[in-house]
Amino acid sequence: MSKAIYISTTEKHSGKSLFVLGLMDLLLGNMDKVGYFRPFIDDQKDNKLDNHINTVLTHFNLDMSQEEAYAFKRSEIVTLLRNNDTDTIIDTIIKKYKALEERFNFVVIEGSDFTDDSNINEFNLNVEIAKNLGIPSIIVSSAEHKDENTLSSTLQLAINTFKEKEVEVIAAVANMIDHENFDSYASELQQVISKNTQIYAFPRVKNLSNPTLKEILKALDGRVILGEEFLDNQTGSFGVGAMQLRNYLEHVKPNSLVITPGDRADIILGALQANISDNYPQISGIILTGDLVPEATIMKLIEGFGHGVPIISVKQGTFGAANSIGNIKSRIYAESKQKIQRSISIFKQHVEEAALLDKLISFKPEGITPRMFQYNLLQRARKSKKHIVLPEGNDDRILTAAARLLLNGVVDITLLGKKEDVERRAAKLNLDLTKAHIVDPISSLNFDDYAQTFYELRKHKNVNLDMAKDMMVDVSYFGTMMVYKGHADGMVSGAVHTTQHTIRPALQFVKTKPGVSVVSSVFFMCLEDRVSVFGDCAINPNPTAEELAEIAISSANSSQNFGIEPKVAMLSYSSGKSGKGADVEIVKQATEIVMQKRPDIKIEGPIQYDAAVDMSVAKSKLPNSEVAGQASVLIFPDLNTGNNTYKAVQRETGALAIGPMLQGLNKPVNDLSRGCTIDDVFNTVIITAIQARDL
Repeated sequence: MSKAIYISTTEKHSGKSLFVLGLMDLLLGNMDKVGYFRPFIDDQKDNKLDNHINTVLTHFNLDMSQEEAYAFKRSEIVTLLRNNDTDTIIDTIIKKYKALEERFNFVVIEGSDFTDDSNINEFNLNVEIAKNLGIPSIIVSSAEHKDENTLSSTLQLAINTFKEKEVEVIAAVANMIDHENFDSYASELQQVISKNTQIYAFPRVKNLSNPTLKEILKALDGRVILGEEFLDNQTGSFGVGAMQLRNYLEHVKPNSLVITPGDRADIILGALQANISDNYPQISGIILTGDLVPEATIMKLIEGFGHGVPIISVKQGTFGAANSIGNIKSRIYAESKQKIQRSISIFKQHVEEAALLDKLISFKPEGITPRMFQYNLLQRARKSKKHIVLPEGNDDRILTAAARLLLNGVVDITLLGKKEDVERRAAKLNLDLTKAHIVDPISSLNFDDYAQTFYELRKHKNVNLDMAKDMMVDVSYFGTMMVYKGHADGMVSGAVHTTQHTIRPALQFVKTKPGVSVVSSVFFMCLEDRVSVFGDCAINPNPTAEELAEIAISSANSSQNFGIEPKVAMLSYSSGKSGKGADVEIVKQATEIVMQKRPDIKIEGPIQYDAAVDMSVAKSKLPNSEVAGQASVLIFPDLNTGNNTYKAVQRETGALAIGPMLQGLNKPVNDLSRGCTIDDVFNTVIITAIQARDL
């Protein structure tokens, strides 16, 4: 189920606030907890509240603070983008959103407002945010200054941009359509916009686009002469009172705003008289121009009317003030009760609420983005803090990663090595390892017990106690014994030692899980827009069909455990029945074994790599497959192919490869590459902690 929706727009002043208000009202009518979030907001003067956030939080009485409802101010975003630090932007937004996701049944996310001229960059940033949050979008566009072709093309282009990033667009909203053009615009949109995207057309509503007296006061930097309590009055039309009163009264319309020089007592008094007359409509307010105010006797007369008409004095001349008022882009404030109710009413009139609600709550994301995957890993590890032993306490990468892990409060760490050596190296690297347990195997209080345990476990293999003690001096054996005895929840090694040296102790006494005969490995390949599981790229050189089937099943289970829906592709140089040969037959047999043992697993094989991950190739080679073109788990036929492919993908695409993660052991022991980075160590410890949690 989807837990959020991203409301984006194609330009500034699109009126997306109307849609957000209507959507919040719809959701709160069907759910008890709905949150609201903005990835970034405009900088506010005098530390005032962001208007969008204040309006939604106040009107709907949401149990949220202003700080919880946004991630960045615009100036902060600009600085980060200039420094090419999009990682901080995305990571912070994910963290803030996930905190709300845990508290609320659903979260409405409102994108940015395009207050500067860099619309294309801002639009792309909104797309990137929606992508990394793994949520669908609704796009709002204004019909102002657009014919029907331009409007429909603008929306379709925006939809295509989102979909190219694999962000599903649930609906497109065309706003502010003139009443006389409403039917023709709506018809054009239905013909042009993608059929699986719902179209909503909203008419232009003058009392939403016209400013209140409060907005005019702020925009013209005026001062209130009378009626401050009525500044929320909504203006209708406005006109300049520069003619004779008898002529001006013919132009008064409902909620007219009177703009007149401050010394035109006749217009001022006449407008106020008309306001209380049954023969004329009410006026919304009076703007006195030229920094002029009526003389005292006239003011006394004006004060006597007392019928809710605010009077504002401005410095501008009459026609300058009129032009400035005409250029005001009205907004909806928390106090604008009429505008809010009108917005919700329009939403209800033009949206099939039941159908939209069903789409929102039934949406299921196809995959998970690398950023969200890494965030989820960190949170899962942090929630059940596990104890991981790192045998290679003399390696700078291990020490640096350990310091980061301890700083983040993700795991408890034991480092193996001489205490003085580890502390000396940590000091030189300026690392805080005060929270780490540092253990020298030889001087450990557990040394004799570990040696005795190893002797008991391996005496049938002609191991004597002296041999067992010699083995316990080895950090790989000592670390693995810590895991076996429950003194650590998992082990990560291999930055210095070979794969064989790392996993041999685990195979000797940690052993494999019941029903598992093959220890294998997977890498979590964090590509630009998705996370794929690659197996086996580190352990088994030439698996048989039975072993390959077991690797596929273990990899599918790992994928599921880490939040990735398994769609398994059994890779070969042939797709379907197009090729023959011994290597193809092994893959074919392995696929059949998986189907027999685990009919619940979605699997395709033999299949080529391009057909597995590229939908256009898949449609031509295996058009009826539910895996082809969308495989999330890729099983390589042998170690040579798997190891070279993962390294080629990693180097050529810049993908982050997390792993290898070993599968099939009773307790988690994971191997690092000797060319590993600090990030590799950090991530491998985290997945080891999660494995320990799930055992």
